[in-house]
Formats: sequence, structure tokens, C-alpha cells
Amino acid sequence: MQTLTLNNGVRMPALGLGVFQTPPDETRNAVRAALDLGYRHIDTAAAYGNEREVGQAIRDSDVPRDDIFVETKIWISDYGYDETLHGFHKSAAKLGVDQIDLLILHQALPSDFDRTLAAYRALEKLRADGKVRAIGVSNFMVDHLTTLLDATDVVPAVNQLEIHPYFQQRAVLDFDNDHNILNQAWSPIGGITFYPGYGEDRTSVLEDPAVTAIAEAHGKSPAQVLLRWGIQQGRSVIPKSTKRHRIAENIDVFDFALSTDELKALNALETGRRGGPEPENVTLAAYGRAIPEA
Repeated sequence: MQTLTLNNGVRMPALGLGVFQTPPDETRNAVRAALDLGYRHIDTAAAYGNEREVGQAIRDSDVPRDDIFVETKIWISDYGYDETLHGFHKSAAKLGVDQIDLLILHQALPSDFDRTLAAYRALEKLRADGKVRAIGVSNFMVDHLTTLLDATDVVPAVNQLEIHPYFQQRAVLDFDNDHNILNQAWSPIGGITFYPGYGEDRTSVLEDPAVTAIAEAHGKSPAQVLLRWGIQQGRSVIPKSTKRHRIAENIDVFDFALSTDELKALNALETGRRGGPEPENVTLAAYGRAIPEA
């Protein structure tokens, strides 16, 4: 497994298992399978409702806790200084861990960014106290990051974003790179492009002729090509699946390399169409919901 070094020296596996929209009763088996197959990075979130099952799978595995990189996210309903400190304790208790490897803010919440800044200062406190090893953000655009950097002391280690060939967010990626913030891709194989909410005219990036041609040339699947595209450009990728054979396929991406021309061909697939919600539309009124206690 290739690893990436965060801006505070913490090392993180380049590829992990995501559990977004994985039902709690399926999460345990997916995480157990991933750990058995060599994964050492699990990405969850308070809002996913499956932190407890992630923790159970980790405890049930034969892999030592210190060898597993656990990442989770604070939801917007728990933003604010004291609220975020409590949000950490809820997540840590559900996960059954004393220390979280990477704790990030799930959304920018631009409609109430003062709460976001207070939440991030709580992350800084948790990092200083050794409760978390690294802190970061998710779905933050350049203007959100600029304001955050001006108002706080610790540069985020990670910015988790929707990144796949159809939606590459190059301006944000460049800003992150310039400020030593690691880009982490959610939906790295473009799964969001074939979710029902993407629209009636949705087309899976996995079926794009450019992707399938490259996959055929390497004897790999389209998903493996897209994961390799991200990893080869220095990004962290966190594909999700509940199927053991897909989980195994997704980690089998370290034995081939894409050529410069192949990378260019994939980069040329940009559509500018976001699959997830617009960051400005994520408000407490629209998306706020209570995160249960542990």
C-alpha cells in the first residue's frame, strides 16, 4: 500500500474504504472484508450513521488498531466550538477509539461560516491535545479555504472533494497544492454520476469510451483506471463498495501506471457538472439534523 505524508508528518494510506450510504448492517462486513484484503484506511462520518459498525469491525479484525487509519467527519449540526468538541466525543465513543487519526469538517456551511470557524478551532484544540492526529475539511472551495486560513492557525491536512474525470475542481486542487493541503477524492470512480439524483441524462464515467479503452489496454477494470488516475496524481482516494470482489478489485491498483497521454485523455473528460450538492446550498435549514449521542 502506497502512503501519503500529510503536512504535519502523519502518514496515511493513499487508498481507503469509504462507507457513504452503506447501511449499518452491511458496514461491518464491508469493513471486515476490506481489512482482510489489505486496506488500512477507513473513511466514515457522523452523518453516515455507521461509525459504531466501523468500530465493531475494527475491533473484530486481527489487524492491530495502530495499523488502521480511521477518518471521520463532524456534521454541520455539531458546528460551534463546544458542539464540535462534543461531536468528537460522540464519534470516538461510537468508533470505540481514544484517538481519531483524521477528523474533518464535513461541509463549509458558508451561510453561517462563523460556526464553521468555531468548529475548526475546536479541531485545532483536539489536535493540540492529542485527541486527533490530523485535522481537515471537506467540500471547501477556494473562498472558504482563504477565509479559514486567514482566521485560524493550523493549515488543514486534507480537503476531501468530489473528484473524478467528469468533475475535477482544478482551481480548488491547485489552491490545495499551493498550500500543502492534500486532495482527497470522494466518489473517485464517479459513482455520483450514476446515482438517481444526478439526473435523467446521467452517464457513468465508468462507461466513457476513453476510460474503457484505457482499461482494456492495461487489462484492468474502468474503476481501477480511475483510481489509478487519482493516485498517480498524488491524491488520496476512498472508493466505496459493499461487495467483497469489488473491494478486492479497488485495492489492486498498484501494479500498473498510466502514460502521460492516458492521463491527458482522462483529464480532457471534464464536464464541469457537480454531482453532489452545491456547497452554498448546504445550510442548517436544508441539511441540519441531530447526530445521536453515543
